[in-house]
Amino acid sequence: MSVVDVGTKAAFGFGNDPVVIRHYTAGIKGGKVLNVDNYKQEFIRAGHVIIKNTTTGEYLPMPVNEAGDAYESLPENCVYVGVAVSTVPTAEPFVAIMYAGEVNDVASPYAVDSIKDAIVKAVPTLRFDHDE
Repeated sequence: MSVVDVGTKAAFGFGNDPVVIRHYTAGIKGGKVLNVDNYKQEFIRAGHVIIKNTTTGEYLPMPVNEAGDAYESLPENCVYVGVAVSTVPTAEPFVAIMYAGEVNDVASPYAVDSIKDAIVKAVPTLRFDHDE
């Protein structure tokens, strides 16, 4: 019988990952490493909105409010670029970013109702939908 030492790494389940990305059409090849300096959540979840700072060229997770339950406003000099394809720990922010496809807005980590129109205007190949 073998024993496996899993160390002290935190484990996380897939949660809503299998249902958030309803249809993947295209994304940024190879993904991006996100700047998470000001991101306080432990994980970047599948469906999390990803933005790009047009001044620095850095990719970031959309900011989340202090309570950790909703998106904040789009920061200055930033544009929407897509959504995270799967959940990753913030300590290792290597993220696949989908810019064409369908996202289950009800299963997304944070409500997108207030920013959905702006995201779709910026990334017209991204669609938000859900089953009734």
